[in-house]
Amino acid sequence: MLKHTFVLTACAVAMATLLTTSSTQAQGPIRTNYVTFNSAVALPGVVLAPGKYAFESGPNGTDRAIVRVMSADRQRVHYLGFTKSVTRPGDMPLGQLVSFGEASRGEPTPIKAWYEIHSSLGHEFRW
Repeated sequence: MLKHTFVLTACAVAMATLLTTSSTQAQGPIRTNYVTFNSAVALPGVVLAPGKYAFESGPNGTDRAIVRVMSADRQRVHYLGFTKSVTRPGDMPLGQLVSFGEASRGEPTPIKAWYEIHSSLGHEFRW
């Protein structure tokens, strides 16, 4: 009986280690950039007032396609949603963090995509 219990415990520990290792490798690091806007801008379902915001991909170890936009002090979540991976346009400087869409007169400019600092890939928002 003792040998059977030991084998079951060893198998459970091995499985837990394997699952933990797999999920840690798949998650990747959280990537955060701070972006300041001098006029109102829009994301799907929300308008951001002028100010500084934290843009983060893969929050809490989730898929990197998930983007969270928070206040600069990280106390308020303004947006959380899935994005589509896109390649940075060749003529866009690596230091530029967002691209904008077109807005109707009197409406805030929509953010089309967020590009992480010095990355060739970005996150296109789903409108």
